[in-house]
Amino acid sequence: MSRPVPAPDATPAYTRPAPPRRPGRAARLGVSPFDPDESPLGRTRRARRMARELALIHPDAHAELDFTTPLELLVATVLSAQTTDRTVNKVTPTLFARYPDAHAYAAADRAELEEVLKPTGFFRAKANSVIGLGQALVERFDGVVPGRLTDLVTLPGVGRKTANVVLGNAFGVPGLTVDTHFGRLVRRFGWTAEEDPVKVEAEIAEIIPRREWTMFSHRVIFHGRRVCHAKKPACGACGLASWCPSYGIGPLDPEVAAKLVKTPAASDTE
Repeated sequence: MSRPVPAPDATPAYTRPAPPRRPGRAARLGVSPFDPDESPLGRTRRARRMARELALIHPDAHAELDFTTPLELLVATVLSAQTTDRTVNKVTPTLFARYPDAHAYAAADRAELEEVLKPTGFFRAKANSVIGLGQALVERFDGVVPGRLTDLVTLPGVGRKTANVVLGNAFGVPGLTVDTHFGRLVRRFGWTAEEDPVKVEAEIAEIIPRREWTMFSHRVIFHGRRVCHAKKPACGACGLASWCPSYGIGPLDPEVAAKLVKTPAASDTE
């Protein structure tokens, strides 16, 4: 159930020189990447072509939180708010050893738990969430993490994003993880104009086949962390350039753009 780890000598470059073309409409005209005149069928075909390309660019995409059980992934995902996965992964070995099940979290000493969680930031609020999570699991689910979205979102500190992470990666139930990177990229790709994560999830669910949702989410998040950065995307080194209406909002020169592409280690700072 734990996530796959790429071989240390097989780190992909993520760089794909973009074919020469004029900048996209968003960069050229200063308008929204979402084109209301694009037909739903045309948008779906373009999106699926980009999704196939993402699979080639990011063959190593995976959940970057370390876990071995649904409970470990649930707790790690709650702790990942406002911090990096790398930071959470440094804390969780001690956390998981000290609190092996929901009963342990429910009965945790708050001061001791806060001390363990301190490196993740907002540790008091996170301690409240983790203790409340343990109590809710014990009281309502016999200490077992439920495998349904409708149940997961009733737990303290668990929204649709966290629920979909757990469902997709711990239970094999397809889910779209609409985090900051995901929402930013699908809007930049011109697939949706929605800002609300729930509405974004609903629109993308109509475009991408359900069986692909979990891995597709990982690939989009990888791309957002490594290539399509918020402030300066590596447009000239991006394999999606041919279909992206935002092409040109970042450097187009392949050599300049390639320097913006981050390795996995460097990208974890975002």
